[in-house]
Amino acid sequence: MIREQVKMIKEIGKKIKSNCKSPIVLIVSNPVDVLTYYFIKETNFSRNKVFGIASSLDSSRLRYLISEKYGIKQSQISEAYVLGEHGDSMVPIFSKVKIKGKNAIDIISPKEKEAITKKIKNYWKTLRNYKSRSQFGISKNTFDVIDSIIHKKSICIPASVLLKGEYGENEVCMGVPTIIDSQGIKEIKTLPINNSERELLKKSAETIRKNILSI
Repeated sequence: MIREQVKMIKEIGKKIKSNCKSPIVLIVSNPVDVLTYYFIKETNFSRNKVFGIASSLDSSRLRYLISEKYGIKQSQISEAYVLGEHGDSMVPIFSKVKIKGKNAIDIISPKEKEAITKKIKNYWKTLRNYKSRSQFGISKNTFDVIDSIIHKKSICIPASVLLKGEYGENEVCMGVPTIIDSQGIKEIKTLPINNSERELLKKSAETIRKNILSI
């Protein structure tokens, strides 16, 4: 459905641009990274004002799965980021995760990391065994961002943004850590990730780019 989705987002972009000169736009529809890219290109809005909400949901799922695995509270887990595509090439950044203040890579075995990564990628499939779609998680993540914008608070989450050199990528939208406030994207944070994660993120960016060029 990617062609129809891109056609739809372009039409929405035209209408928003004709009615609002300085909006902050949250893209929630999938494929979120591709749609965010085409929305920005259609409207020529600043990349700080248009971003996709999805990687924050993947990150909350990572945090939940780790808490479930080790029987701890989610509040005891920090810096749990999932970056890249909101799709099969997403990249959980285990090298940054802290469990009770300790480095997760010293606790989680390679086999466990592989299992958790698979669960995150297939999380939506599991949800569909119980309901038709996964709407509540993304609704909560979207609400948190809107709440921060309206009430002029800062929130730090991964969001799909148009990259201009960050993480070695250009002209592609994908999930990276951001700080969002009342003005939109205040800062794109560059995490010091390990070589393995960097290579996976590069492959994820290429997957998104191929989808963008397929239109």
